[in-house]
Amino acid sequence: MANPTVLLIFGTRPEAIKLFPVVQALQRRGGMRVRTCVTAQHRGLLDQVLEIAGISPDIDLDLMQPGQTLDQLTARLLTGLGTVLDAERPDRVIVQGDTATAMVGALTAYYRKTPVGHVEAGLRSGDIHHPWPEEVNRRMIAPIADLHFAPTQTAAAALHRENIDPASVHVTGNTVIDALLATRDRIAAEPELAVGLDSLANRFAGKRIILVTTHRRENFGGGMEAIARAIARIADREDVALIFPVHPNPNVVSVMDAMLGDRANIARIDPLDYPHFIRALDMAHIVLTDSGGVQEEAPALGKPVLVMRETTERPEGVAAGTARLVGTDESRIVSEISTLLDDNSAYSAMARAHNPFGDGHAAQRIAEIVAHGFGL
Repeated sequence: MANPTVLLIFGTRPEAIKLFPVVQALQRRGGMRVRTCVTAQHRGLLDQVLEIAGISPDIDLDLMQPGQTLDQLTARLLTGLGTVLDAERPDRVIVQGDTATAMVGALTAYYRKTPVGHVEAGLRSGDIHHPWPEEVNRRMIAPIADLHFAPTQTAAAALHRENIDPASVHVTGNTVIDALLATRDRIAAEPELAVGLDSLANRFAGKRIILVTTHRRENFGGGMEAIARAIARIADREDVALIFPVHPNPNVVSVMDAMLGDRANIARIDPLDYPHFIRALDMAHIVLTDSGGVQEEAPALGKPVLVMRETTERPEGVAAGTARLVGTDESRIVSEISTLLDDNSAYSAMARAHNPFGDGHAAQRIAEIVAHGFGL
């Protein structure tokens, strides 16, 4: 096939982080017309990553609206992406992960009998409500895709159990490690990319820093309130400081505003762009999160991760000892943090555990597989 078109569809910050190495690898590989479409499911957070990656989207649907329900977002994605695919007529669509954008991108491609490649395929928690709605989104993509780029053998095995053709499943590693290592190298060469945290580094000098991120829908309400109470109790220690980039969702902001107040050793800050987030990871002693991607990123830098969820679609980290599930129980979160702060052997066991998520060459492998499919 002469100069086939590959259309990458994404809309959130995590998708952009995990797909920008793939965009760049496909462009380097050559022989393909590489196009990008963003839905802007996360507008500001997405744009931060696009800027640092040097990617100007070919199509920007800008679909996000305040207070938009999942029904409304899905409907707008379906019609918007349908129009894009009709205009672009790609030879292959690539989606990443488990967002509404990824699920609907795969569905619109299926409606047009366009082959779909799924980056970070095969993650499963086993519970359709945790994470919600991501677990169902990624399960829906699996029978549609004909190329499954599984980050680990565990993810590949999950696809095999679902009767996905083994020949279509490729273990590539996770592209988030590609993004992290490339960005860390760039920060080393251009320190000005992440100078915004200098004031916090000086303010918290001599303290062990805990990096906090939380935004999961299933934690909204009582779970988020318990997380806030746990953070407040941890902040009572004089030997720690917490850096907390607060997700802009009102279900997060309102709780943290009401329950944390103004504490000297909690820095509640705006969401960080990607270079500053990587620097924050470097500064951290422990990471406390309900995020998915952070479970992969932190171990690459030797940072123990406590996951404020009851299940995870990334069991490799738990099995390797880099991550531990702590749920949203206030006392349990405080107890697990205290153990890592007070027991050097417990801390070292997690910090030195092997990172199971990749070697930084996942995107190159994906690009070669896609090109090979076109006979290039």
